[in-house]
Amino acid sequence: MREIASQLDRSPSTISRELRRNAATRSGRLEYRASTAQWHADRRAKRPKVAKLAANDALRDYVQERLAGMVTTPDGMAIRGPAVPWVGRRHGRRKERRWATSWSPEQISNRLRVDFPYDESMRISHEAIYQALYVQGRGALRRELTACLRTGRALRVPRARTRTRGRKFVSPEIMISERPAEVEDRAVPGHWEGDLILGLNSSAIGTLVERTTRFTMLLYLPRLEGHGNTPRTKNGPALAGHGAQAVRDAIAMTIGQLPEHLRRTLTWDQGAEMSQHAQLRIASGIAIYFCDPHSPWQRGSNENTNGLLRQYFPKGTDLSRHSAGELAAVAATLNSRPRKTLGWGTPAEALDLLLRSVQAGGVATTP
Repeated sequence: MREIASQLDRSPSTISRELRRNAATRSGRLEYRASTAQWHADRRAKRPKVAKLAANDALRDYVQERLAGMVTTPDGMAIRGPAVPWVGRRHGRRKERRWATSWSPEQISNRLRVDFPYDESMRISHEAIYQALYVQGRGALRRELTACLRTGRALRVPRARTRTRGRKFVSPEIMISERPAEVEDRAVPGHWEGDLILGLNSSAIGTLVERTTRFTMLLYLPRLEGHGNTPRTKNGPALAGHGAQAVRDAIAMTIGQLPEHLRRTLTWDQGAEMSQHAQLRIASGIAIYFCDPHSPWQRGSNENTNGLLRQYFPKGTDLSRHSAGELAAVAATLNSRPRKTLGWGTPAEALDLLLRSVQAGGVATTP
């Protein structure tokens, strides 16, 4: 069997399943005949075909209970949670969501084998559950049960679309995969990671973190005149203060104060605030690279620093009320904290050592 699989470039389990499902039994024993196998394949391919959830009441009840069952206390008392009406589309940001057991289709599919190890009728794939939810007529599950899925999507998004999702201003040659190899080991200073932390009413603060020393600089992004009382102009400036032009100017002004050897690269996510990265590269002389979509771990130092900054700038608060001086004070506070990764030195001391070593004609490496 393994030799056949090797010649056909298939998995041995595929060959085994083909023999087991399509064997002829007329002779009283299991014999594989190609003609019989083709007959079985044609029979299974006939449509319309009754969906398994529509034909099996016990299986349908099991799936619905695990997907949309009531949340209960440890002693079994049901908790209804927020009353959220079904509106036929995905829940909005910062909106209440329906409380339910909310097992994923994959969890339901695999748990069936544990709960019913000897009942082959209690089997269904996770894909069949998804189709019963999203495709009309493919099962007996109500459409509103999509609200119980983790994403809460009312419409299914093909995985291929999420893989190719990205910003038009990001081209392959400036992706993180093209970033110089020296950035990874943190031995050479001057490589930065950046991001925005957002607050109430579209307020924001920019953050820059140097990978070798963990030195932090904060970008002051004040709101522009007319924010909140002037109708927004299409394709006009972002009055909230963190549009592409405002972020470009803030980065150029802040990072431009550093010597050239300390501004080698900047890694950012694919936020629209960096759409003017080409102009920023010209103005500051720093090479800019972008992370893959939905990959915050590719800027680990920056994400960790953002978490530390939330002690001073909590979520849900208006960040525009903080002055440039206050941001500088917070940055100085973080830069004076000892870090384990720096041998309990501080980022400020590490950066100062780099600057002094360059002035003395030494080689700038990790302190």
